[in-house]
Amino acid sequence: MVPASETPRWRGVNHLALVTPDMDATVRFYAGVLGMRVVATTRAGPMRHYFFEIGPENTVAFFEIDGIGTFAKPAGAPPSQTNQFDHLSFNLPDERGLLDLRQRLLDAGCECTEVVDHGFVRSVYFTDPNGIALEAPWWAGDATGRPADYGNRRFFADTEPVDAVRELAETGTVAWTPKTALTGDEVADPV
Repeated sequence: MVPASETPRWRGVNHLALVTPDMDATVRFYAGVLGMRVVATTRAGPMRHYFFEIGPENTVAFFEIDGIGTFAKPAGAPPSQTNQFDHLSFNLPDERGLLDLRQRLLDAGCECTEVVDHGFVRSVYFTDPNGIALEAPWWAGDATGRPADYGNRRFFADTEPVDAVRELAETGTVAWTPKTALTGDEVADPV
């Protein structure tokens, strides 16, 4: 057991990694409807990976996976099928914190990746005892809390961004937003 005085200095959720079959519609909803700024874009193999600011150093991110199925359910209700969830990412304050956490995981007998350099974040990946995929990154270049610079390739590395990001870069707004509908006629209160 590692002494409590050496516990990581967590700084919120770096990003929640979710999945979408349509990044353009996702940008239009999260930026155009909810007002979240697109703060970084990249590619992870064949998938786009876009980050939306929800607070200082805190984002929600989406992987675009062509042909992935989606489903809807009322909020707070148990799912009727398996939920899609990619991984949960806990933010660290700096590289020292990342290296210390990696060593802490290894010392505890937990498998952990080497540090992965994504350009604007550096991360390690591991799982919890339930098999939930986890990431611990630090912002090597903080994309949040500042005006978006769509020409900065460090943060906007997708060379073929969806139309909504092009519109944000050119006009500061999206040309249209998708309509949504509630699922079901009952809202479950989980409290």
